[in-house]
Amino acid sequence: MDNQSSQTSHSPLSPHMFQVDLRGLVDLLSHHLYSSPRVYLRELLQNAVDAITARRGEDPCAPARVRLYADGGGLRVEDSGIGLTEADVHDLLATIGRSSKRAEGLEETRSGFLGRFGIGLLACFLVAERIRVVSRSARTPGAPPVEWTACDDGSYTVRTLPGSARPEPGTTVHLTARPGAAEWLTPERVLSLARDFGSLLPYDVRVGEEPVTGLPAPWDRPYPSPAGRRVALARHCHELFGFRPLDSIDLDVPLAGIRGVAYVLPAAVSPAQRAGHRVHLKGMLLTDRAEQLLPDWAFFVRCVLDTDTLRPTASRESLYEDETLAAVREALGERIRSWLTGLAAGDPERLTAFLSVHHLGVKSLARHDRGMLRTMLPWLPFETTDGQLSLEEFAQRHPVVHFTRTVEEYRQVAPIASAQGIGVVNGGYTYDGDLVEALPSVRPGTVVAELDADTVTAHLDAVDPGEEAALSGFLAAARATLDPLGCDVVLRAFHPLSVPALHLDDRAARHEQARAAAEEQSDDLWAGILGSLRGSAPRARLVLNHLNPLVRRISSLRDPELIGTAAESLYGQALLRAQRPLGPADSALLNRAFIGLLEWATHGEGDR
Repeated sequence: MDNQSSQTSHSPLSPHMFQVDLRGLVDLLSHHLYSSPRVYLRELLQNAVDAITARRGEDPCAPARVRLYADGGGLRVEDSGIGLTEADVHDLLATIGRSSKRAEGLEETRSGFLGRFGIGLLACFLVAERIRVVSRSARTPGAPPVEWTACDDGSYTVRTLPGSARPEPGTTVHLTARPGAAEWLTPERVLSLARDFGSLLPYDVRVGEEPVTGLPAPWDRPYPSPAGRRVALARHCHELFGFRPLDSIDLDVPLAGIRGVAYVLPAAVSPAQRAGHRVHLKGMLLTDRAEQLLPDWAFFVRCVLDTDTLRPTASRESLYEDETLAAVREALGERIRSWLTGLAAGDPERLTAFLSVHHLGVKSLARHDRGMLRTMLPWLPFETTDGQLSLEEFAQRHPVVHFTRTVEEYRQVAPIASAQGIGVVNGGYTYDGDLVEALPSVRPGTVVAELDADTVTAHLDAVDPGEEAALSGFLAAARATLDPLGCDVVLRAFHPLSVPALHLDDRAARHEQARAAAEEQSDDLWAGILGSLRGSAPRARLVLNHLNPLVRRISSLRDPELIGTAAESLYGQALLRAQRPLGPADSALLNRAFIGLLEWATHGEGDR
């Protein structure tokens, strides 16, 4: 009871207001929110454009001008926008986090504004030590001009001015450069930044007498011919991205409020390389490094577009990942799909030129899009034993489409398989194996089979049993030599005659070899664990070509040591022919075989 009395006798807690260290906040903005001080100009342009948009919402005939004047030590920005009263200044400019778009009477037109986060002029402290704003309200014509002056130490003053200080409605912002930041306020830098950020703004924006805006956008301008349009867009691409595109793709998604163009890169790029796209929001450049705008497979284009639906992050330097962005991503991907389909149907030469550079991107798309795979089947190039062919042409030539899972396996079997009339597709490159396996789903009746060592060996001619029995001693010695390497020796007859030996294995055999090697190098505990994982996978095999003259001569040897050296030499040569990466044991074997052959060749030379 006493405890309850003690608790209820306490007085209510008094709320306290947060105190903001403006210099600390500016440091936070410059190092963590914004990528560069350059965004200060975007914020100034944004505030001016939003003010004009607000005034135009009430008076469609109101002037729409933004003028910037820079001299290195300072910058003056004048707009013919809605302006502010003294109450607006106290309510909006002096409260960090408060957005002018929340002002009474503006909420209904908020969708027309660029800004949503109310940071506004605070970003100007990235380059300025003092900000002075002189504004006159168009909404309250009798109100006098008001001046708001703020310093980077967090202090500000507000006062009213005589009517002559600002005869017309609108706002003028004066920046005084902070030490070391004057370069951001030079006329050349201001003009460059203004054109970068504001080239698509719908109002008359100038730096001094130099125009900033250039509407309509290059993709919306009329041109005398399609060829003239392509030339103009190629010039625009070079100005923005620094390359001449292979082609351009219109990006028109009215439901998402998107207009723009995608430029096809002239050289192949890695799928892992993140693309940087330029995105304008209602005419204002939001970012030139948007990465999540397109599907992952469309890494072969760079986009520039204007939108009024996508949502920016707090820094307004990237896009917020939401359902709208996901829908836009899918819609833009569909535009690129349609472009590819159109090329396949009506312009095969341009499609061939495109695929010669960017087949990897189209294969990435076709892997998940059966319709695209069906469309591109006659065009996508694959490495095969018949040369570079499309899957459609290769399937017409071969009743069974054999393929390998790795480039290594393909290199092992390609020369021999080709000589035996077996058609093989190299499925070891990115996406190729998946596409070959999907072939029956878009080409009914096609038979696809993975090619392994057993299949290749089965296609090679067996040697006469009598001849093989006569060579049993040679084969036994060769097998004994290569057995520690996990490799068997078999004798077959095959073409071409110039190939003395063929090394065949598969992934299971290589896995078993790797396990055995690790077991030998491990302590007792790990050796026991790895030993328990020993599988029954087929061993690698060295297939000796009985038709090869060198093999015939070697098989007549009777010295077991010399047979062992010859077997090691053939094994090493077969590995090199298959372009296999050599491990330490393989390198040691090649070195040992080379020295052994030299010793045999020079044996007794000193006695001659």
